[in-house]
Amino acid sequence: MNHYYTDLHIHIGRTRSGRAVKITGAKSLTFSNIIAHARDEKGLNMIGIIDCHSPEVILEMEEHMDTGELIELSGGGLSYGGLTIIPGSELEIYDESCHGPIHVLCFFPSMMSLKYFSNWLKNHLKNIHLSSQRIYASGKELQKKVKELGGLFIPAHVFTPFKSLYGKGVERSLAEVFDPEAIDAIELGLSSDTYMADGIKELHSYTFISNSDAHSLGKIAREYQTVAMNAPTFQELEKALANKGERGIIANYGLDPLLGKYHQTACEKCQHRFDPNEGKCQNCGHHKYVKGVADRIAELSTPTENPPVRPPYIHQIPLEFIPGLGPKMKEKLLDHFGTEMAILHEVSYEHLEQVVPTLMAERIMAARTGALQLAAGGAGKYGKVM
Repeated sequence: MNHYYTDLHIHIGRTRSGRAVKITGAKSLTFSNIIAHARDEKGLNMIGIIDCHSPEVILEMEEHMDTGELIELSGGGLSYGGLTIIPGSELEIYDESCHGPIHVLCFFPSMMSLKYFSNWLKNHLKNIHLSSQRIYASGKELQKKVKELGGLFIPAHVFTPFKSLYGKGVERSLAEVFDPEAIDAIELGLSSDTYMADGIKELHSYTFISNSDAHSLGKIAREYQTVAMNAPTFQELEKALANKGERGIIANYGLDPLLGKYHQTACEKCQHRFDPNEGKCQNCGHHKYVKGVADRIAELSTPTENPPVRPPYIHQIPLEFIPGLGPKMKEKLLDHFGTEMAILHEVSYEHLEQVVPTLMAERIMAARTGALQLAAGGAGKYGKVM
């Protein structure tokens, strides 16, 4: 069984023609640039590219297929120069039963199934060209269509205060919104981890995944997982999420939840830590706040005697978060060691010390296991490495 570095939530900012897909995504976040950066700089083996339902993205993918650069794998998924691409779509549901908005991820095994889905979507949303659009169908109707096309269905960043299953203060169960049997995994999001999420009993039967939700090239693989599969294909990924045979998630790698921009309850105005019992921000006097993921999960959690056995969730800090590690030093590291995955997982301290100052080598080693001192983020502001 082989192990593959996998990030399944990467957005497209612009098409080749310059048309916006993810409005908040970087202009450099094009289909071709994503592939080059994820493969050659990050060192990933499999990626999920969201927003592939957009017609111009489909056209660009087909052009790559015509030249032979992009090929369909017999086990599902697409390959570009050894990197496996799982085409997907992020959508927003909002109906009477779910009280949304809630974001979900849908993935497809082939160009044919992706194109069928895109054509179906045209009748269910206002702008087929844009990412994360509100779909005028219920969560269960969307699940049914995805499953008809042989796809995977995954609720996205489920604890984020905005646009997620558990993010708002509404008390609801997963089964009120979705068909529990038609969910393939749960995406945790940057401000939570496995240990926090397992406080919610109805999630115990699902595989947890950790993805970057990248809106720029640099954010790719800020969270990811190592997946055990026979080969990097859609069918193998589907089996791994279902823990079939020896397949499965080997380890989740993600930011320490403290670094997430919604981890602690914080003032809506100044992002200072906010205690709702005090009624106002002790820093600026503002009365409104954004409830943090940690507090939201605590509200939803119930004591459990037998939590599921999970793969380790490793609080790893990406290179870009390490104080003092600027673009020039990062480029020097990549020139010597190839990819960010190699630097974070494989390169020895002795070899690092030959390329960067001793203090930086020590920080990189500490970043591998999240051993650096942190300050918590909240209300849209990322936490900091001290």
